[in-house]
Amino acid sequence: MFIIIFYNHRIKTDLPDYVNQVSLEELYGQSDIIILHVSQTPQTTEMIDAAAIAKMRAGVIVINTARGGLINEYDLTQALTTGKILAAGIDMSKQEPILADSPLLTAKNCYITPHIAWAPKETRKRLLDITISNLMAFLDGKPVNVVN
Repeated sequence: MFIIIFYNHRIKTDLPDYVNQVSLEELYGQSDIIILHVSQTPQTTEMIDAAAIAKMRAGVIVINTARGGLINEYDLTQALTTGKILAAGIDMSKQEPILADSPLLTAKNCYITPHIAWAPKETRKRLLDITISNLMAFLDGKPVNVVN
């Protein structure tokens, strides 16, 4: 059996038995794989840095499909070099396009994709379906996802 743990600054309820909300400290210390799905804000910028990495289990895998600025690239490279982090999957870098001297380009076990996590056909279809649904709701006088 597996358990999924996650951190969110808002308390979530009605979770399946195999899903537990934990503190960020617990997430760092208990996770075998950490996947980032957060917006980049002042609170989340470089949320993966040397201090966070020090709290992680040895051999953790880090995947970032959110924003490049969530990770301190130098600290991640150091952790990959020492083996503290076993591997990293990065869909974007702090600077895009990635700089030629980025330490991630030569980091051990670092797999970089060119900001295409959203690109599968199924994802693009879902985005188009949502767009059409939002447009139809607007035309019916019942707009959704309104930003005022």
